[in-house]
Amino acid sequence: MIDYYETKTHPITKRMVLDAYKHVRDNGGSAGIDDQSISDYAKHLSDNLYKLWNRMSSGSYFPSFVKEVKIPKKSGGTRSLGIPTVEDRIAQQVVKSYLEPKVDESFHPSSFGYRKGKSAHQALAQTHKWCKHLSWVIDLDIKGFFDNIDHELMMKAVQHYTKEKWVLMYVERWLKMGVMKGTGIEQREKGTPQGGVISPLLANIFLHFAFDKWMEKNFPPIKFERYCDDIIVHCASLAQAEYLKQKIACRLNDCKLELNEDKTNIVSCPSSRYLSRHGKRSFNFLGYTFRPRWIAHKDGGELAFTPCMSSVAKKSVKDSVREMQFKRKQIPIQRMAVLLNPKIRGWIAYYCKWNKWTTTDLWWWMNNRLVRWVMKTRLFSKKRAYRWLQGIYKTQPGLFVHWQLLRP
Repeated sequence: MIDYYETKTHPITKRMVLDAYKHVRDNGGSAGIDDQSISDYAKHLSDNLYKLWNRMSSGSYFPSFVKEVKIPKKSGGTRSLGIPTVEDRIAQQVVKSYLEPKVDESFHPSSFGYRKGKSAHQALAQTHKWCKHLSWVIDLDIKGFFDNIDHELMMKAVQHYTKEKWVLMYVERWLKMGVMKGTGIEQREKGTPQGGVISPLLANIFLHFAFDKWMEKNFPPIKFERYCDDIIVHCASLAQAEYLKQKIACRLNDCKLELNEDKTNIVSCPSSRYLSRHGKRSFNFLGYTFRPRWIAHKDGGELAFTPCMSSVAKKSVKDSVREMQFKRKQIPIQRMAVLLNPKIRGWIAYYCKWNKWTTTDLWWWMNNRLVRWVMKTRLFSKKRAYRWLQGIYKTQPGLFVHWQLLRP
């Protein structure tokens, strides 16, 4: 028998807290309202973890307010993130590590977001597969999903998986914790802030009952992909898509959510075997645009409905490079490659899974950006900068990762 069971109210071990800290440390992240970074927290790690364990195991732990941060959305505008303190992220990880194994095995196989063994590429591959066989898609958008999750329904969903009082107590405290906006505090009566460690798991639990299980029970033949609150539904006809869209809207209302009519679209998936006059013929999903393209092959070619990197994703990549402000950096080109390559490698790995030839314009832009950097730092003309960069390519063809796709 472990001693803490006899002296503490809740069965939370020091090992659970330490393992949670390691997860949070490895994932990084910015400071919350107390401005304490992970490295600051680690300066007195033993004391900090002991205090957190002591409070969590006795039931006296209460989270701090969440810090609101506005970040730009790829599609324009901003999104609000709620950043918990380092201590609160560790506490959330304790609960997540306990709860996740109990719930994940019951999740729908077409739920791909924030799950071990599941990925965005798997969701995209399944979407691509069903677009070949089913000629209509509902591109669903839930209006302000994270901001509008009903707390009572959320707690009922969590209670389905566990009766542990400490888990339910802390989940409820996190749901109700206020958000610091500027100098004021806004109390929440609904929603869970994006940015919390446990928020994606809670979102999956909520939509498992609100959408996945409901679809499985009422429309078992219908295929879909869900990556957190991004949902694609496949239909055999326009009439079926319109009917199902109406039913989904009613279901979301029953769960105190709302279908965003302005951003939810019914899309035809034309191919060589099926052509439609329906206006909308493309949709975006997880950074890719699905639309009809002429695919050449040895027998001539065919019209196919395929994914490629979206224009929104390309803009996001360009913005990320611009933010690095390389034109102001007087550094060797080898150092430039060290700074850029980790990002480029990630972009290629994610966005070049399908139809990588459609990313050529992005790598041309990247090379042109390097030319402008050479012009700025070496005071070369554009023509001379191109020649200088081509000389680097001849001696170091692998210096920049994207040169494997498009040489300068």
